[in-house]
Amino acid sequence: MAELYLVRHGQASLGSDNYDRLSEKGVQQCVWLAEHFARNGVRFDRVVTGTLQRHAQTLDAIRRTLPELPVECEVLPELDEYDFHALFRALGAEHRHLAEAVAGDPHAFFKALRQVLQLWAEGKLDERVPETWTAFQQRVAAARSAVQQGGARRVLAVTSGGVIAALIQQALHAPAAAGIALNMQIRNSSVTHCFFNREAFQLSSFNAISHLDDPERHAFQTYG
Repeated sequence: MAELYLVRHGQASLGSDNYDRLSEKGVQQCVWLAEHFARNGVRFDRVVTGTLQRHAQTLDAIRRTLPELPVECEVLPELDEYDFHALFRALGAEHRHLAEAVAGDPHAFFKALRQVLQLWAEGKLDERVPETWTAFQQRVAAARSAVQQGGARRVLAVTSGGVIAALIQQALHAPAAAGIALNMQIRNSSVTHCFFNREAFQLSSFNAISHLDDPERHAFQTYG
């Protein structure tokens, strides 16, 4: 079977005017990840990313250490993250306290995000969001199909936490609540490894950060 390495982007700029760019810490996470791939002889014959800036910057940081990556990178919009800003904007007055958490500390934000995702999955935001939960799940499934039909033996896919969580939720035939719980766990620059062929898609390992295991790198274990 072929292999898929799902990499979540490095730490972005949560709380800034532009979340969609890597922080200095995020760039370093990705350089160390590439070094980990190099040490372990991991080579890729296909590279795909979403369209977001943080995806492109993650791939650029990896490519610094793995220049032998395929020059051509396929850009799949299906690998883009859901719009969490739009989800918070879609909240009604009864959930105003969750919307206010966006401007709060990161811990408050992630706690609120879990609740907002649950509302989204239950269809309670459908009339006010640009993409429903069902539509998001469908495009993630389309991304998985595009990878499965590509014919490569080892694929590197740079994407976001919500997409990775949805892919694994679907692979495990798990409920929405499980997908949301997975989403909350996925760390920046982590690797989720899967085996696949045209008919099957199987989880091998989830949310690995071996490149950040050194005690001196624990401060680089981030979620945002």
